[in-house]
Amino acid sequence: MKKTLIFCSALLFSATSCVDSLTDYNVDPKSATKVAGATLVSSAERSLTRLVTSTSVNNNPFRLYVQYWAETTYFDEDIYDIETRTINRNFWDGTYTDVLADLQEANRLIDSDALLSAKVKANQKACSEILSVYAYSTLVNTFGNVPYSDALDFNKPRPKYDDGAAIYTALFLRLDAALAALDNSAEGLGSADLIYSGDIDHWKQFGNSLKLRMALTIADSDPAKSKTVAEQTVSKVFASNADNADLTFENSPPNTNPLFEQLVLSGRNDFVGAATFVNRLNTLNDPRRAYFFEEVSATVSPTGGYRGGTTGQGNTYSSFSAPGVALEDPTLPGVLLSYPEVEFLLAEAKARTYTIPGTIESHYNAAVTASILHFDGSAADAAAYLAQPTVAYATAGTTYKGRIGVQKWIALYDQPVESYKEVRRLDSPRIIAPASALSVFPVRFPYPTTEKSLNSANNSAAAAAIGGDVVGTKLFWDKF
Repeated sequence: MKKTLIFCSALLFSATSCVDSLTDYNVDPKSATKVAGATLVSSAERSLTRLVTSTSVNNNPFRLYVQYWAETTYFDEDIYDIETRTINRNFWDGTYTDVLADLQEANRLIDSDALLSAKVKANQKACSEILSVYAYSTLVNTFGNVPYSDALDFNKPRPKYDDGAAIYTALFLRLDAALAALDNSAEGLGSADLIYSGDIDHWKQFGNSLKLRMALTIADSDPAKSKTVAEQTVSKVFASNADNADLTFENSPPNTNPLFEQLVLSGRNDFVGAATFVNRLNTLNDPRRAYFFEEVSATVSPTGGYRGGTTGQGNTYSSFSAPGVALEDPTLPGVLLSYPEVEFLLAEAKARTYTIPGTIESHYNAAVTASILHFDGSAADAAAYLAQPTVAYATAGTTYKGRIGVQKWIALYDQPVESYKEVRRLDSPRIIAPASALSVFPVRFPYPTTEKSLNSANNSAAAAAIGGDVVGTKLFWDKF
């Protein structure tokens, strides 16, 4: 016993002689205390892509809102139950905490990294800025006025809310500065870039395509600014599906596509195609059906085919078309912004008489064709589809918003957050709330209860400024 005690005393003496204070015992020598800023950009890319492409009922119900899908056993999200699962809080926190906070810290670390040249720093921070603009614009498009100028400031735990239109103005300036800073003579994020593997030219296209998206978003609220900004992007945006801003996931958790996790790993059968969408695809004889959905079995319908369930009520999984097998690929890329979307934006800009090369029809056709190719169709499929009077631009509808809106709705199937925004902005197609809905069709998310509790004065002011913190309050760009 005596020898043991002496040994322990010696060991303690030895250990204490190697540290400066008792707090040093809490340092894990195997855990990093410093990280490269680029790795936080990687984290933000992953988090952002997962957030906007997920179908988790805990944070992204938008495939249900635009009625691509309907629910089976539980249909709370179909009827706009937002608060029970704190969906709005999860989307809010996911954007601020998992994306914007990482990007802010990334910029700080990049600035302080003595091993990086000035040009590399500029490129890395510019890419981070483009992602920040994307994230903030998504918040505005979903909630309205949000914390911006005071956001993520440790010294301002109760940040004020900024006006949504003013945030857009600031974001355009940040986007222009980021685009001006990109220099393809220097390296960027390199292998830390999960979207473009450090390709600066692609980041320029992404930034300009985002700028075009934001320009058309404000087309009804500020036509002059929209026109000016959109025309600045001519010949600088995506030119093919190869340019898409997307992130390819991996085969193994935790880096699989969230659709795979929710459709396969969960072991659940929570979703089927919604009749609103499936019936429209059937009417148009749309070649993308085989990608979007599975055909029902012969025991359900002798002729097979695609059947959609009813939104706002329970649907028997086996009686309707399940989400397509292609969506079950764990490596399926998650899309932030796509070439078909860009072509639809150019078609709309042309329809609004902006100075854009080409014709409305040429951009519309390019958008539809690119979408069909993206979803595993062929050029022949696209040509046959566009030849139908119900699809051809000249005869598909009575207004450009109606014609573009329906086809854009179909094309944005794997971009549910953007689809939700465009359905509200273009009012095409018109989404009818289920008879059992708890409210009107939501044109925004209400603010999280945490904001009402912890930032009550600023939150109340923001609610008053937008016309009320309810799902029926239209955002500043939603004029019709």
